[in-house]
Parts: sequence; C-alpha cells; structure tokens
Amino acid sequence: MRIVFAGTAAFAAPTLRHLVEAAHEIPLVVTQPDRPAGRGLKLLESPIKRQAMEAGLPIFQPERIREPEAVRRITELSPDALVVVAYGQIVPQSLLDAPRLGAINLHASLLPRHRGPAPIAWAILSGDSETGVTVIQMDAGVDTGPMLAQERVPIRWDETAPMLEEKLSEIGARVLLRTLEQLERGEVTPVPQPNE
Repeated sequence: MRIVFAGTAAFAAPTLRHLVEAAHEIPLVVTQPDRPAGRGLKLLESPIKRQAMEAGLPIFQPERIREPEAVRRITELSPDALVVVAYGQIVPQSLLDAPRLGAINLHASLLPRHRGPAPIAWAILSGDSETGVTVIQMDAGVDTGPMLAQERVPIRWDETAPMLEEKLSEIGARVLLRTLEQLERGEVTPVPQPNE
C-alpha cells in the first residue's frame, strides 16, 4: 500500500516503524519544521524526522500543511492512504479526500472521550480506570470522524503518563496496521462516534 505518513511526536514513532517493517511504500513523511529548544535555542528535529532519516525516507516539513504547495506535493503522490499520528496540525479537507482509502488517524483515547490534545494526561487526571486507542477515518472536525477500530487498555494505579504513552503507542501502531489491511480488503465498516 502507498502511504503518506504525517507525524511529529514520539507517540507516532512505533506506527511509522510498523509501516516500514510491513513493507508498505512510504513516498513521503510529513512532519513539523525543526523548532528552537533548550537553553541555547538549538534547532531540534522531531522524533519522526530522525526516524525517517534513519530509514532513508523522504521528509517534508511544511510550516502549515494547509499551504497550497503542501497540498499539491502530497496529492501528486496519489497515496492509497494518508496516515496521521500525533502530527499537531489540522489537515485540510482537500487532503482528507485525496487518498483512495482516505485519511486515517490514530488517537490515544477511547473516542469520543478526551478528544483533542493530551488525551493520555486527561485520562489520568480524570481518574479513568481505562483508556485505549481509537483509529478513525478523519473528517473536518478535531477527532470526530467515524471509528474504524478501538482497543481498551486498563490504567494501573501506579502508571504515569509517559509509561501509558509508551504502551498505547505500541498497541496503537498494531491496531492501525491491522485496520489499514482490513480497509484494503474492504472488511471495515466505519461507525459514527457516540455523542458524549
């Protein structure tokens, strides 16, 4: 399958790794531009940029994914799917509609609960006894698209946000890969998210 991958944070790294290991064709990895960080404000590349460089994958770092040049560059590749994991920008409708299988997002919560940023921290702060991952078909809203897959994960009493993030990133990568394969075979029926 021909997949354009968009991700920035470390949470996205296992998904990119699984896609590469499964021998999917990845003609482009889209990630946020390098940003100044630390005391010296040295330019810091994203974990996904580092991983893509190590894998020899082409990298694209638009300031905004909505820019016409960014949309053109991605759509010209005619991807089967756009996979978005912890990217950090709203993807325009033109990119959501372009791939044959659409744009697929991995979110680190049991949607519709904890939509938006920092879902792992919110699950812990809310005292949730479980959380999980949800794979959705992206739409114009923020984490509102129809669900393609969901997996529940208990939250242990001693689990910190970094521990839970690492666990969910690995589980989510496997769930997303399985869901892509099922989508390709026409075995997935999107389910609207319940109202919370």
